[in-house]
Amino acid sequence: MFSKACVYGLRAALYVATLDKQAFVPIKTISDHLDISFHFLTKILQTLTQHHIMLSYRGPNGGIALARPAEQINAIQIVEAIDGTRLFSDCILDLPGCGTQRPCPMHEQWSRIRSEMKHLLETTTLAGLSERISQFDLRITADEGGLNSPGG
Repeated sequence: MFSKACVYGLRAALYVATLDKQAFVPIKTISDHLDISFHFLTKILQTLTQHHIMLSYRGPNGGIALARPAEQINAIQIVEAIDGTRLFSDCILDLPGCGTQRPCPMHEQWSRIRSEMKHLLETTTLAGLSERISQFDLRITADEGGLNSPGG
């Protein structure tokens, strides 16, 4: 559904949102913790920086931080910055001109699902997800433990 870059961008932004302080986090720390290629993650975070979702700071105390409070960053902003908006408009079978006039066999169901998905992403903030991660010990890594578990 989402590209690998988009999934990693969401996970990295969530990781930064879960941190108590607003200090810059080294990209290497995020890369190691989430088990994402440092170079790939750097490119993803560059995109999020260009879209004013993250801030980047070079130097010994440098790294990445959220550009604004986590309450003001919706998941859809990250998805659109990395993957664009095609998911919310294109035919699931990639048929040109699919719509109410000339629908594909899945048009009606897909329209409803993508509408619901768009609404979910628009109403989901990094702060809300971060709170759920802490409250329920949810995970954003491949490890079985939650964010605060050993190895998580």
